[in-house]
Amino acid sequence: MDFITRNIDLATGGIEEKRAEVRAYFNTTWSLYEHLFETLASDEVFYERPQPLRHPLIFYFGHTAVFFVNKLVLAKQLDARIDPRFESIFAIGVDEMSWDDLNDAHYDWPTVDETRQYRKKVCAAVNAVIDSASFTMPITQDSVMWLVMMGIEHERIHLETSSVLIRQLPLESVKPNALFSPCTETGAAPQNELVDVEGGTVRLGKEKDHRLYGWDNEYGRADFEVPAFSSSKFLVSNAEYLVFVEDGGYADDQGWDEEGLAWRSYHQASMPEFWRGEPGAYRLRLMTGEIPLPPNWPAEVCYLEAKAFCNWKSKQTGQCVRLPDEAEYRRLLAVSGLEVEHHESPIAANWNLECCASSVPVDQFAHGAFFDLVGNVWQWNETPIYAFDGFEVHPLYDDFSVPTFDNRHNLIKGGSWISTGNEIALHSRYAFRRHFYQHAGFRYVVSEKPVRKEFDIYETDELVAQYCEFHFGDDCFGVPNFPKAIAQLALDAAEGGSKRRALDIGCSVGRTAFELAGAFEQVDALDFSARFVQVGARLQSTGRIRYARQEEGELATFQERTLEELGLLGDYSRINFMQQDATNMKPEFAGYDLVAAANLIDRLHNPALFLRDLPKRMNPGAVLLIASPYTWLETFTKKEKWLGGFKRDGEPVTTLDGLHAELDESFTLMGEPVKVPFVIRETAHKHQHTLSEVTLWKKK
Repeated sequence: MDFITRNIDLATGGIEEKRAEVRAYFNTTWSLYEHLFETLASDEVFYERPQPLRHPLIFYFGHTAVFFVNKLVLAKQLDARIDPRFESIFAIGVDEMSWDDLNDAHYDWPTVDETRQYRKKVCAAVNAVIDSASFTMPITQDSVMWLVMMGIEHERIHLETSSVLIRQLPLESVKPNALFSPCTETGAAPQNELVDVEGGTVRLGKEKDHRLYGWDNEYGRADFEVPAFSSSKFLVSNAEYLVFVEDGGYADDQGWDEEGLAWRSYHQASMPEFWRGEPGAYRLRLMTGEIPLPPNWPAEVCYLEAKAFCNWKSKQTGQCVRLPDEAEYRRLLAVSGLEVEHHESPIAANWNLECCASSVPVDQFAHGAFFDLVGNVWQWNETPIYAFDGFEVHPLYDDFSVPTFDNRHNLIKGGSWISTGNEIALHSRYAFRRHFYQHAGFRYVVSEKPVRKEFDIYETDELVAQYCEFHFGDDCFGVPNFPKAIAQLALDAAEGGSKRRALDIGCSVGRTAFELAGAFEQVDALDFSARFVQVGARLQSTGRIRYARQEEGELATFQERTLEELGLLGDYSRINFMQQDATNMKPEFAGYDLVAAANLIDRLHNPALFLRDLPKRMNPGAVLLIASPYTWLETFTKKEKWLGGFKRDGEPVTTLDGLHAELDESFTLMGEPVKVPFVIRETAHKHQHTLSEVTLWKKK
């Protein structure tokens, strides 16, 4: 099977022609991903963890299939889940997020064969969606075919990241595979040199009507005037990096910043991750084998190592040597004639699996006056990833980019030998934590221009900012803070009982969780939106949040709130912020003495399923608080799933009736419902005033 593919033009062509292209793209991607895991020596290897802060490979094998299901369910393209257990255990935990839980005791991984059978079912389901989908041309972000493309490009990302994890396994855990054959050409490295680059104007970002699929961080606009600079002709080779190693680069504290020193100390690093052996006899670990260290291949390092090399180089030369920033990298493409899309004007490079399943010599692919401006290995950037002006999240994947806008994820550019699809598109923007390893190396530049490395982490997304104000902002019209009031009602009801564990489900940006943490030993704060839990986690770790509050039209004021000024002065390390689906929570979320579900049930696709699941997660005598304005909308919940707000046999059924029907077997209602008002501020002159009905229930 030919696995070399080209990006799909989503703007031109007929519907059936495009349907066939997407189908072929999907099935090729699906098969290629499964072929990658054939490099594992046995099924037992699926359960090995290549890195302590990452899941075992069985997670990644199942994750890409679950991604398709979860997104298609959200988009109402699948009527039912294929396997709820799989779609919980394989859903979340790709990156080492601060709220991620990698405790082995929490995961009862399926067998490899079960996961393969699950993948077959998902493959058939996605093909059925492709074959039956109604869509128009061009394919835009609200099209079902865009959602299918999202799943395909997501799997292509994991093709690459999983290959890195496989490369980090013990050698006896992998086996050669003809599809992934490495380069055999090695030799002396060329002498690197600086090439002058003329300055110019750079515009980053692309328009919404661009012909190719794109991730949210690619859209918007940022303009730069780039002064003239010089850049290394080649990527830094193993031979060039070896000089740094042999000169004591890993032992010289002065060359490493604080983050780099902490990483180097923790890992006891004395050479790059993929180097093996001793000085004078280094070897290079490839994906399924080892070879003597090839001097003329690019050095593969994390950002922290690349930065230390540049600091050492500056000291050696007396010049200002650093990594290029994003605009400078784009300027390199412009002066070399590479501001083109590969599927339209193919670029000779070691990428897209068109050459080798490894790096190749740094002087093999010329791009104007430079070599390897794209392909071979990714190139670390000085620029942390940030949002362009006009950035908007996709409503069905709101946590693709936003969790990385934290000044801790640096951009990588250009793609590697296994980069495909969107990864090799002109406008692609990928970023990793600075200590992460990818198939990534670097080139250096000489420039006196300072590089911006800190971007304000203001919540600028309108919805998230509204909820920041709702939870932590000023009271409106004398109406008390709603999340705080909910927490107090829950605490009053739980008075006298055990206060070991509490659950704030649908926690939004976290105010109720902070209030509960003053009384409970542990609080799990869960929400479906990673954007929301990220706010809570940031407030937990830094003690403050910042957000842009809309005043009128395009005018906004920037707000800052701190735990101290809110009177929240306790130990908040006991809060566990995590992304989770309320109707499909992992088994470890259990043993609760209090559960608070505020303004949640009328936004779930199956509220009854959520309520029926709660008893097994709560201790006898535990308190359940449910608050809701009962705003039933088919946008969120199909009418047949509503708990109330309709007529049955000509008689009205209220949501309270529905709550009794679902809860009375396991709970006792504690008193009459109460109405709690809340106000959501949209602008200085527009507010939503709502009453939420609160009911309190005691577990029998």
